[in-house]
Amino acid sequence: MAFRSFSLLIVSLVGLLLPLSATAATKAPLPVTAYGKLPHMSDMELSPDGRYLSMLRNVEGHLVLAVTDLTTGDTEWLFKADNLEVTLNWYTWANNDTLLFGVGSTKWRTGVKYTHTQLYKITMGEDSEPKVAVRPKSSKGYTPQFLDRVIHFLPDQPDHILLSADFDRPGLPSVYKVNIMRGTYTLEYRARSHIHHWVTDEQARVRIGIGRDDTRAFFRLMDIEGNFVRNLWEFELLEAPDIRILGFDKNPDILYIRAEHEGRYGVFKVDLSDPELKRELLLSDPTYDMTGYLIYSAKSGEVVGFSGGWTYWDDEYLKLQTALNSALPDANNQIVSVSNDLTQYVLYTRSAEFTGDYLLGNRKTGTLDYLGSQYPMVDESQYAGKVKLHFKARDGLAIEGYLTRPKGAPVDTPLPTIILPHGGPMSHDTASFDYWSAWLANRGYAVFQPNFRGSTGYGFEFAMKSIGDWGGAMQDDLEDAARFLVKEGVSDARRICIGGGSYGGYAALMAAVKQTDTFRCAASIAGVTDLQGILNNARRFTHYEVIKRQLGSQLDQRSPLRQASRVGIPVLLIHGSDDKVVPVAQSRAMANALKAADKAVTYIELEHGNHSLSAEAHRLQAMSAMAEFFDKHLKM
Repeated sequence: MAFRSFSLLIVSLVGLLLPLSATAATKAPLPVTAYGKLPHMSDMELSPDGRYLSMLRNVEGHLVLAVTDLTTGDTEWLFKADNLEVTLNWYTWANNDTLLFGVGSTKWRTGVKYTHTQLYKITMGEDSEPKVAVRPKSSKGYTPQFLDRVIHFLPDQPDHILLSADFDRPGLPSVYKVNIMRGTYTLEYRARSHIHHWVTDEQARVRIGIGRDDTRAFFRLMDIEGNFVRNLWEFELLEAPDIRILGFDKNPDILYIRAEHEGRYGVFKVDLSDPELKRELLLSDPTYDMTGYLIYSAKSGEVVGFSGGWTYWDDEYLKLQTALNSALPDANNQIVSVSNDLTQYVLYTRSAEFTGDYLLGNRKTGTLDYLGSQYPMVDESQYAGKVKLHFKARDGLAIEGYLTRPKGAPVDTPLPTIILPHGGPMSHDTASFDYWSAWLANRGYAVFQPNFRGSTGYGFEFAMKSIGDWGGAMQDDLEDAARFLVKEGVSDARRICIGGGSYGGYAALMAAVKQTDTFRCAASIAGVTDLQGILNNARRFTHYEVIKRQLGSQLDQRSPLRQASRVGIPVLLIHGSDDKVVPVAQSRAMANALKAADKAVTYIELEHGNHSLSAEAHRLQAMSAMAEFFDKHLKM
């Protein structure tokens, strides 16, 4: 049901430009809700004609899809997700009046809990009621797990899309043309053995199939008629640098990919008509991998840039980006949405001192109006941003990380400190605002997020250092980070704890086993505790061999559960009961083992909570528990 409309208040950009001295006085710590609530607003997007502005809004802890008519100022509240029973995974405009969005829910099949997704649509000007956009034919007796994998929108046929789904062969998707107004579909391209993903060119023709056979990945090229032409590339997962398809140029023979270049991943252009598939390097960095996606012109359909670094090679986009950088210096300015005529645009801007604001620009009138902030209670008086630091691990490996200090804390006084390793482990932390580090720093802690060996972003070889090394040198890097901070005078050696989620939770628990001289306490959210249990669970899925390689062979020696008797510091365990990534049984077993060994442990189970703490109530509960735990052991 649609919610009532109201007038959207537009605030002048001038309000953002007050002198820092007017707001920079040190304040008391903010409540947990300032950081732990879901973002106040996020994911803004203009309709193709620029009439509507859509966004996700936080309404009493729920994510609500809202649309404002910019011609009248009225807003409709269209769909609500509680992030418990229903999640809103993505949304976008299919045409000038119709929104498509993917919705997730939990299902059971053969005793396994899994996520099911469905595609919905809402058409403005009708009844604005969400309707199922594709209806499976019941006679098949099988419903695909994922029904929201749109692979192409059809601008010339605005009521149609191309959808990848396994209606006919479970686990092997075909491509279907879907009439989103009627919910009907017809077969466009039939499934092929081992192909799990399809890529279309900009003319909406299926051109590349991406497949996997155990641990081998491969790419198969089709011609414009859909006939197999050749194998493009293939490689062994975790043994050779991977290749990622970024998308086609408007010229159907030109493909953009991400591949290795001099030890880091760069962006290349490949002419598919070239028998040798020579690569033309477009973007690279000697220190970091290029990460991001292609930016297409809404007007011409041409590739005009790359989101990594917000790099443009189109004159019109480059001119706009340059003007924005001049108007808002010392900020990361991202044009996140543009109308088809390039007149209106949405700007997301953030810097070291503010968490991220949305602005609405109009090139015809030359205006740039403030829309709102993701975290409106957190400003430069409370948040000092992150500082990049470099240190050497005990074996000489260079590692970097990000330090967040309490705003106004004296630089010559060692602080109580929390080492906050990221999940993954094939992931990485950045200089961008994140609510965990900012929240803990606001409570008086120095927070360090090391990109330990095995992190992504630093090339293939660095990332592969995680393979088979859970609890090994990756773990040593975290202790070396703590020792580095003590040496630099940042941290008080007597007051350092460690905490994290997923792999970061695992690392915290392994620190409680083997690094008790360095850390006073350890907090794990949805952490892995039993490597053999994770491997056993993976047998049900197609990625078993990959998981087996990642975990290595020393499963018992490097499982906190199997080493519970060696835990020497207090432990906090938090886990959602509906976690589909790391089963809640992992933390339940760890809690029982620690209690049986008479260890200091607190266990909190979040009813219906998922792996990412998507529900606001769970996020607030976990953050409050973490703060209480760290305060107890670090604020002496």
